[in-house]
Formats: sequence, structure tokens, C-alpha cells
Amino acid sequence: MGAFQLELPDGWAIHNVFNEDLLTRCNEPQFKRQHIKPALLPTIINEKEEYEVKEVRKHRKRGKGMKYLVHWKGYGDEHD
Repeated sequence: MGAFQLELPDGWAIHNVFNEDLLTRCNEPQFKRQHIKPALLPTIINEKEEYEVKEVRKHRKRGKGMKYLVHWKGYGDEHD
């Protein structure tokens, strides 16, 4: 067993050394439709991740509360 030290974006408050059992090799997509634009990194404010809502696409009553389908500013539909 071994460990890998990763380069992580500034602002990530996690340790950068991972056991190899927790990591999987990245395989290149085989088909064009599998290529997804990478998600933007969130804005860090007071050590918390912040995202901006572009629009609320759907909502429904769930128990005593509501459930929302949110489209995030700067993200594709696959991140809703």
C-alpha cells in the first residue's frame, strides 16, 4: 500500500495525501458525448463554498418542505 500527495486548489480545507485504495485511475472518454466541461470551482467566503443560482427550474412539495431543481450560474445542465 502507498499514498499519493495531490495538488489541490487553493482554499480546499482538506489534507492533500490520500491512500492509494481511495483513488481510481482516470480513463479518457471513448465517445464525444462523454466529454463534459469541468465544473467551476466554488467561491470561498468565510471558509465556506458559495455558489450563485442562475434559475430555479422546478419545485415540488416534499413532506412539510419544498424541493428545488436549481441551475447554477457558470455550470452546465449536467450539474443541476
